Amino acid sequence: MATIDVLLPADQAEGTRSQVLRWLKAVGQPVALHEPLVEIETDKVTIEVPAPADGVLAEIAAAEGTEVAPGALLGRLAPPTVSAATAPRAAAAPAAGGRAAAAPVPAGSETRMSPAVRRLLAQHGLVAAEVRGSGEGGRITVDDVLAAAKRATPRAATAPAPAEAPAAPDPESAEGTRRVPHTVMRRRIAEHMVQSLLRTAPHVTTVFQADMSAVLAHRAAHKAAFERSGTPLTLTAYFVAACVDALQAVPEANGRWTEDAVLIPGRIDIGVGTALEGRGLVVPVIRDVARLDLAGIAAALAELVERARADRLAPADLRGGTFTISNHGVSGSLLAAPIVINQPQSAILGVGKLEKRAVVVTRDGRDEIAIRSCCYVTLTIDHRVLDGHQANRFMETLVRRLERWN
Repeated sequence: MATIDVLLPADQAEGTRSQVLRWLKAVGQPVALHEPLVEIETDKVTIEVPAPADGVLAEIAAAEGTEVAPGALLGRLAPPTVSAATAPRAAAAPAAGGRAAAAPVPAGSETRMSPAVRRLLAQHGLVAAEVRGSGEGGRITVDDVLAAAKRATPRAATAPAPAEAPAAPDPESAEGTRRVPHTVMRRRIAEHMVQSLLRTAPHVTTVFQADMSAVLAHRAAHKAAFERSGTPLTLTAYFVAACVDALQAVPEANGRWTEDAVLIPGRIDIGVGTALEGRGLVVPVIRDVARLDLAGIAAALAELVERARADRLAPADLRGGTFTISNHGVSGSLLAAPIVINQPQSAILGVGKLEKRAVVVTRDGRDEIAIRSCCYVTLTIDHRVLDGHQANRFMETLVRRLERWN
């Protein structure tokens, strides 16, 4: 009896580490063409691998928790004419820690929801019973949750649930400390940061202050028009646009070190660090930024950030960046240095918290104290690729663009 292999797509996982997060079907259950079959957690995103054909899940070759490489065999499907009773049921290898492969789950139950769907339900205060699923067999999708959130009205306040008795302390921990196992993403972020900072690139950071008054005035004048077109106008969009000027002035900041040359691409692809609550950081990339005006940058940025927070990025969205921006100021940080360079790139811009400061300005030849909205900006460089004067020229160009925005 011929079976159909279910493989991890090579193009979706190239250059990443992946492991099987959750099987959405159990051996013996029927599946439809393109129905989500298994969730794979990479070091950057969670993806769903769909069924390559109609059939019956005959074998799970990679159990939950198993690390898999691009093109790896995940499982096999039997033809749809084969009943569940006669389909081969090869025993799946136990997952990490001896856990067995996923047990059968009833169609439409909450155990079949993806991590993105569960997170969105929690963020919007919804429960699965309130959302009508449009997926196969009534499965709830991300779009279903977003649509339900738009229709929902604020909930009336309810009495707090009775307090539960405190859980017994973990016998392996002192003072009841929780043990949170590393995800693939968190482990890979740690390895990448250590490699960049300690083993690969000598980091040097330069710090400038930017007066954002001109940017804020421009944003106030155009924010409503952008919102009417469906695009939020964020301050990050201005920094992306200003970086284009600075990268054109100092192309080396857009390059990367190799043993025999500095490679400077002909295109500017800027990644923007995006925090995922409780999970880590991803850096989706805006492609060929120099071709975009402010509206194009704002639209591309909004679309990538929305998909990142809804767990809908593809691995390709996170590859190929030539420069990175880390807007750490959104969480209140004034200054962060050094910000670890995203290898194999050569520089990363840090943007601190925007706040009103007393600064000295010169008017008609006289120095005065003025209140201005300012932030610190930092550029951390790979000192093998750039020298201090190049870093400072980059920052002078960036700050001048921001302070003279019109």
